Amino acid sequence: MKPEETVDFHIKATWHAIARMYNAEAAKYNVTVSVGYILLNIDLEQGTPSTKIAPLLGLEARSITRTLKNMENDGLIYKVQDTKDRRFFRIFLTDKGQEGREHARQTVLKFNHAVYETIPDEKLKVFFEVMMQVQKIIDGGEVYLDK
Repeated sequence: MKPEETVDFHIKATWHAIARMYNAEAAKYNVTVSVGYILLNIDLEQGTPSTKIAPLLGLEARSITRTLKNMENDGLIYKVQDTKDRRFFRIFLTDKGQEGREHARQTVLKFNHAVYETIPDEKLKVFFEVMMQVQKIIDGGEVYLDK
């Protein structure tokens, strides 16, 4: 099979194009895509346990420790010790973090608006169905099991 005939080639190539586009936009605000995703995934009222942020992004907890520390140093977030379990911290957005979240939100909305304006609803519906089915195949964990 040629690379352009494989499913993963198109998913990866498209995701890299999206990531480059988001990174270019994020750079205007001196942040990265990872920071933007974290800002978007922090609960505004109750904060988000620091241990829950990485899984929301599909990452290992240790892989975002430095990012969270940098975000705290940059004044985007602050930590509050959990009242029920003092070993854990909840992450909250500062005013600056909320501004960054709004920039990230507008960036995502603008891109999605462009996609929805360009691609007909019926094609997007099929796209989402296909992507969910691909995810089910992966989640099933049986792709590489010998039968």
